[in-house]
Amino acid sequence: MELRFLGGAREVGRSAICVDDRLLLDFGADSGNPPKYPIGDPEPDAVVVSHGHLDHVGSIPTLLSGADRPPVHWTPPTRDLALLVLRDTLKLRGGTYDCPFTRTEIARLTQVSTVHGYREPFSILGGADGEGYDVTFYDAGHIPGSAHVLVDDGETRLLYAGDFNTDDQRLLAGTSARPDADAVITESTYAETTRAARETVEADFVESVQQTIWEGGTVVVPAFAIGRTQEVLASCAAHGIDCYVDGMGTRVTELLRRPANEPFLRDSAELARASANARVVDGRDGQRRRIAEGSNVIVTTSGMLHGGPAMTYVPAIRSNPINKIAFTGYQVAGSPGRELLDTGRVDLDGTVRPVSARVEAYDFSAHADREGLRTFLEPYRDARVLCVHGDRCEAFAERLGADGFDAAAPALGDVIRIADGVES
Repeated sequence: MELRFLGGAREVGRSAICVDDRLLLDFGADSGNPPKYPIGDPEPDAVVVSHGHLDHVGSIPTLLSGADRPPVHWTPPTRDLALLVLRDTLKLRGGTYDCPFTRTEIARLTQVSTVHGYREPFSILGGADGEGYDVTFYDAGHIPGSAHVLVDDGETRLLYAGDFNTDDQRLLAGTSARPDADAVITESTYAETTRAARETVEADFVESVQQTIWEGGTVVVPAFAIGRTQEVLASCAAHGIDCYVDGMGTRVTELLRRPANEPFLRDSAELARASANARVVDGRDGQRRRIAEGSNVIVTTSGMLHGGPAMTYVPAIRSNPINKIAFTGYQVAGSPGRELLDTGRVDLDGTVRPVSARVEAYDFSAHADREGLRTFLEPYRDARVLCVHGDRCEAFAERLGADGFDAAAPALGDVIRIADGVES
């Protein structure tokens, strides 16, 4: 089995791995400015997708711009989430040079889509000679519908772990799947981080929010639309905190409550309670301004302040030190959110302004941390381990190697043969 790394190698974003030049595992995009897409010009016979985040699905429509129509395999939530974020991407970029696909390619994507559940093996690319792959999805515990992808060609078993979490969240259980494999491709996003228990993070968040509300302030909670918004809403509902929800996260919540997607949740009733507890903002007639002027909790996109309704609320509350901005996810270097955390200032319509409101950060991450990664990998000491999707993949691979693992961190464009090691 031959693996070609087209994206996500020694970087976070644009994940894409080609197997035997036939099967593509994810095909994402890095949504930076300017955006980045996978290298090369693959023409796969089929595509298998681990989950619905943009950095794993953001380039898939480009595969359908020509005459080819490779089938795309994913879980029902991943299909729905991918279509949502791709349509949103097209809307935001408006067919400019930043967006390499059109509405036509997204429509074609719906025509080639095939959905599968967890632990339901399916075969792809088997011809008259019988050569092909058996593929199985396993719950990765990252976001609803996220999957580890096991690919078996009859001789080699490859586990593409995708993004995963080993700790329980309110809406998802941590992954417990450890299928036998000869090689494992693992993320290393938080290989350098040890985080507090989720219960502790949530308790600290809730106490802080309640304190601000008691003082008469407003709390703006920037949250990623997929997964994080729903987790925060569930936390608020569980602790009796009334809140508003604004932005793309409202559409994601509705999508996840579809009957076909509810089985991919740990507790669909908890999401229903979270949804009922949150008042949806439609943004009409100055509604956002009035909400910001009250003593309210507002869960809104975007999670890193790149745009969205958050950039209406933040200017409205920034001058009052009783108010609070509570981040719930990682702020990438160079993002407006990171700038605010580091400097206490934020760019508002081209002008950098000071923020007097308190700024806090809570690690609600849906990725495995250092301990979670090691717990997941422990059964694979006899397998080849390939570290991707991280800022320090090489350091993580070196530490694994020092502990007896056969580990490496492929670079962008590298080709790895499972039995032979790295080739350029």
